Amino acid sequence: MDAQAVRAAEVSRAAAVQRLLGLEARGELASHHVRLVAEALGKSERTVWRWLAAARAEGRLGRVPAVRFTVTAEVRQLLALWGGNASRVHAELVERAHRDPGRPAVPSLATLHRAIRRDLTAGERAGLRKGERARRAHDVFAKRPPTHRDAVWEGDHKRVPVQVDVEGELVCPWVTWFIDCATKVIVGVAVTPHAPSRDAVLAALRCAIDRRPPYGPAGGLPATIRVDRGKEFLCRTVTSAMGAFAVAVVDLPAYTPHLKGTVEALNDAVEEMHFVVLPRYTHRQKLSHGRPADPDAPALTFASFVAGLLTWVSWWNSEHRPAALGGRTPYEAWEADPTPLTDVAAEQLARFALEDDGRERTVTSHGVRWHRRDYIADWMVGRAGTRVVVRHLPHHDDLIEVFDTAGEHLGSAYLAEAASREQVRALKAARGAAARRLRADLNAAEKLRRDRFKAQTTAAPPVPRRTPSRAEALSELGERARSSRKALARPDLIPHSPAPEEWVHPFDPTHAEPDEEGSSR
Repeated sequence: MDAQAVRAAEVSRAAAVQRLLGLEARGELASHHVRLVAEALGKSERTVWRWLAAARAEGRLGRVPAVRFTVTAEVRQLLALWGGNASRVHAELVERAHRDPGRPAVPSLATLHRAIRRDLTAGERAGLRKGERARRAHDVFAKRPPTHRDAVWEGDHKRVPVQVDVEGELVCPWVTWFIDCATKVIVGVAVTPHAPSRDAVLAALRCAIDRRPPYGPAGGLPATIRVDRGKEFLCRTVTSAMGAFAVAVVDLPAYTPHLKGTVEALNDAVEEMHFVVLPRYTHRQKLSHGRPADPDAPALTFASFVAGLLTWVSWWNSEHRPAALGGRTPYEAWEADPTPLTDVAAEQLARFALEDDGRERTVTSHGVRWHRRDYIADWMVGRAGTRVVVRHLPHHDDLIEVFDTAGEHLGSAYLAEAASREQVRALKAARGAAARRLRADLNAAEKLRRDRFKAQTTAAPPVPRRTPSRAEALSELGERARSSRKALARPDLIPHSPAPEEWVHPFDPTHAEPDEEGSSR
């Protein structure tokens, strides 16, 4: 009989004996009750009566418990000391028993193995062997309730296990990204050839918030962002950057990946789906002595690696169909969500997470020259010769932001070589509008420059075509009179002489006017 059947028989016995004891306490116990129990459990009536006697005398409802070895606190400590090696624990127990004959007898190695499997859970055994991360792999976690798009983002850094060539040196780059928990859309990503810092976090946030091309269509302002407090600079940077937009930042406890499972699952997915096939993947199988199968494999350049990763991100968003989305891609799930989005104006994002090389440039007839390429925009029409400063988002050279030397944002500029038909059309329309505006101003000036007179049929002075109204004529005459009097006034020509003594000065207390009765007032 297997252990499960034995356990079921013990439970049935305990329930039956407890029922018979209850009947006996009420004085209702009879032989037919014992007979029914014996037939139901496949035992003899004598056995059931013996069960009742043991319950009355010893108070037990089951069999006499077998004396067996159990895992003690000492055994747990030794398992932790020897990394879960039960053989070494058994040897340690034997050695201690030799040193102290008064100790309990040491069980056999097989008994110790059975006790460890019986008394310790799989998670406890894994934790004593490999630590907390291994123990946590056997835990059970509840899923958070489903939310809507832009309700919660999760952000994280991941060290890429791929060696890439950065100026002749092999390094493992880092990826900083944010993912929308409801739709699984990767909303923002930034790559650095070194350990990430504040600029990488801000660059990824800028990509995530801005929904204009070449970013989007997903993005906007989220309600909450979850980050790992273990990466303190990530938490501080996100908190200070998003505080201005009233976005709550939840700083999770350190080393709790299960609390941000969406981005942790993304970290695992990108390694299994993309990094594993790249050259110089550091987690690939090794030969003898730990050597890789191809130690001289050519490394990807940093630019090639970034381009490949961004292509994979695009595939994830537009083609991959995670099981949690019910057969839809992340972009399809995003578009199907009717939740309103909160966008940030381009002026507010103009300085957000942008880098500046400190150089001034000049707007020419070809636009702004940056990294040996020309960038144009419709707002540049008529600004050739203006000194400007360029700011850009790291690893995204399709769009730049242009400021004047005083720091005023002039506008965005796009790569001339990759300009779309709409962008070229907007540039031509701006040039045409500027030409029409100048033509209208010149025509108006010509009308002001030339006086128009009525046609004459007799010899007389020319008469203006437009006769002023009475109000206009009176206003012009009054203005002329005021200006002529002001021109003729000469207050400093003849100075005023003092007033004669016999004149009465106003408010003079020495001179009082007599009243009707002859007294002064």
